Amino acid sequence: FTDVNLNSRNTYEVSRRRSAPEHLPHGGTAPAAPAPPQEPAERARRAGIAGAGSSFAEFFTRNFFTKRTKELKPAVQSAPGWKLFGKVPPRENLPKDSKIIQQEYEARTGRMYKPPPLSARRKNIEFEPLSTTALILEDRPANLPAKSVEEALRHRQEYDEMVAEAKKREIKEAHKRKKIMRERFKQEENIASAMVIWANEILPNWEGMRATRRVRELWWQGLPPSVRGKVWSLAVGNELNITPELYEIFLSRAKERWKSFSETSSENDIEDAVASVADREASLELIKLDISRTFPSLYIFQKGGPYHDLLHSVLGAYTCYRPDVGYVQGMSFIAAVLILNLEEADAFIAFANLLNKPCQLAFFRVDHSMMLKYFAAFEVFFEENLPKLFLHFKSYSLTPDIYLIDWIFTLYSKSLPLDLACRVWDVFCRDGEEFLFRTGLGILRLYEDILLQMDFIHIAQFLTKLPEDITSEKLFSCIAAIQMQNSNKKWAQVFASLMKDNKEGDKNHSPALKS
Repeated sequence: FTDVNLNSRNTYEVSRRRSAPEHLPHGGTAPAAPAPPQEPAERARRAGIAGAGSSFAEFFTRNFFTKRTKELKPAVQSAPGWKLFGKVPPRENLPKDSKIIQQEYEARTGRMYKPPPLSARRKNIEFEPLSTTALILEDRPANLPAKSVEEALRHRQEYDEMVAEAKKREIKEAHKRKKIMRERFKQEENIASAMVIWANEILPNWEGMRATRRVRELWWQGLPPSVRGKVWSLAVGNELNITPELYEIFLSRAKERWKSFSETSSENDIEDAVASVADREASLELIKLDISRTFPSLYIFQKGGPYHDLLHSVLGAYTCYRPDVGYVQGMSFIAAVLILNLEEADAFIAFANLLNKPCQLAFFRVDHSMMLKYFAAFEVFFEENLPKLFLHFKSYSLTPDIYLIDWIFTLYSKSLPLDLACRVWDVFCRDGEEFLFRTGLGILRLYEDILLQMDFIHIAQFLTKLPEDITSEKLFSCIAAIQMQNSNKKWAQVFASLMKDNKEGDKNHSPALKS
């Protein structure tokens, strides 16, 4: 194709003469006359035609095939190029050399370029920052004024400072990573050894060993994940005597209610039914809305996730099991943590018994009088342990309900990282409701210095969304420093005295007694 376009007639004749025998005539009848000797000009012309074809072969080979043959030679830059319909004239404006540009600049400005001394130039060093900061040492382009010696030395000094700072930062981060890895290895070793003790010694003899000092110390350090669900189930107990069969009964009832809702009720009707306290089973529809907000970063409880239907079933069955409580926002986080550590039926049994505890029942039933007593008891120990922060909160009229409700409703599973929340649950199962409020005081102690510098709005925002870098070691060291004792009274005694005072106050203000 390229030969025909370049010079079809000449190429055809050349190829025909090469393939025909020498004794045949040009037309095929007369014998061929001896060919005259070719002139140098003729040979050059034919060589040019052949060269054009080879340059096109090189062009197509270079662009369409990755493997390049050894016979192909790169085209000379200054030689005239070839195209399909003739020659291309050689390029006239070739790029100028940097030395020529420098000479033109010196002739135009009358300034001579003096390169900086070798000591000021960039050297190979062991550590260099992974950024463009090293460009400060590079010489300017040849068409710009050169750096002075003072400027080059100043740039060198600035670069050395940047390198030293980057190296210091890198070393600090490396030490931090090593420390984290050491702590992680140590924690894994402790978990492995504790798992053997829990599985082989404690769980087979649960009733006899659960209250011993050794077991309580192991409990404080955190339960191994492999036995966590079993220990939680044993610690929470099953006072309600729920069986897996009972769970299936209430689950089937929940499914029937969901089906009837989907067939007969619109979204507005559902909201009106939820507002009605008389039929709290209608809060079943709220579960669908709330599940998608449960641990959204894990992507396992959202629609299509592996635990979405499981969480939906547990919450629906509980709503039918306790229509007097119904579904309340925050329950989904508690049920989700149990599902991650227990089988479906066991998670439901633990969930129902856990929410039957006095503190959880008061909050999920929204019993205002009981909730106020819990807040008052909390403030007693708040003032005892953190008097300075307590007065700071009082000056802004910042009451515990602003930050405690979210913590108690979700048992810290929404406010703290999941692994840290599970460790809080470990000790909560050991010590009961007291540890929930002790954990709240531990959080306030951990961030006391920061909170003392804040006003009402910033305190509320900070405690609503705690920092994500909170660690279990720091938090539990602050929790351990909290003393749950006031005037030789423990949490249970303080709470009982508040309950007694409240009953006496109700009697004094009773209309029947006055009449």
